[in-house]
Amino acid sequence: MGEGTTAMGGFVTAALGFPAVLFSFLLIVVIGYWLLALFGAFDLDEFDGGDGLLAGFGGVPLSLSLSLLIAFTWFASLAGTVLLDDLELSTPSRIGLGVGVLAVALVLGTLGTRVIVVPLRRVFGPAKEPSRRDFVGRAAVIRTSSVTHDFGQAEVAAADGSTAIVDVRQAGEGNLTAGSRVVLYDYDSEREFFWVESLDI
Repeated sequence: MGEGTTAMGGFVTAALGFPAVLFSFLLIVVIGYWLLALFGAFDLDEFDGGDGLLAGFGGVPLSLSLSLLIAFTWFASLAGTVLLDDLELSTPSRIGLGVGVLAVALVLGTLGTRVIVVPLRRVFGPAKEPSRRDFVGRAAVIRTSSVTHDFGQAEVAAADGSTAIVDVRQAGEGNLTAGSRVVLYDYDSEREFFWVESLDI
């Protein structure tokens, strides 16, 4: 019991020592923030400020990236504070080295945050705007009586399962009629139609 109490007392002393104390209080705020969010006290989007604040750490929401930064920096500064306490320095030296530990902790905290954030970019990054070019390479079914060099339409399914009717054209001679299966192999962005080729054997 005595050793446990001593260890806890040492931890509290280090957490309240400079420079760890700067981030100890911030960490308490972060923990309180996520507890309130967990119990639905507020909407996380309200504190992320919209898309304009999402680019600080590669597209990850501000609340998450700042929480990670504070947590990593606190841990690094706590470790540095413990090392400084073991050195038994004079007050001026303690303050000077504490400032150095603070700077190192900020660097390490930023690096640690980026290591975690990079894999999360795909999850939180802005969604790709849909484009007609996304249909290139997909199979489609002809819905008009025929397809020529200047006429034709086909129905194509998007990746999400939705379907669309698109204008299609055939470069060469062929007998593409209603119900024929084709592949959209190219898109003419100026005239807004797809070039197709038969998939039927």
